[in-house]
Amino acid sequence: MPLLIKEDILKVEAISSNREKMQENIGDYVAQLQLHMALQARNLVPTLTQTDDPRFKLLQETQATLEKLASRQTI
Repeated sequence: MPLLIKEDILKVEAISSNREKMQENIGDYVAQLQLHMALQARNLVPTLTQTDDPRFKLLQETQATLEKLASRQTI
């Protein structure tokens, strides 16, 4: 019986270790993806000098709000 318990403990530790590594990998992937998306979005948003049109102003405000929300999310 003690051998079986020891094997089970080792299996649980291995699963826990794998889960932690997987969470780290997913966290890294999400961070890289968010950075990539933010950089891509910046290419789509007009520069701040083009603010005569109310649509551009709204687009810039929306982009800024989305970037703030994305940066404050926790994994």
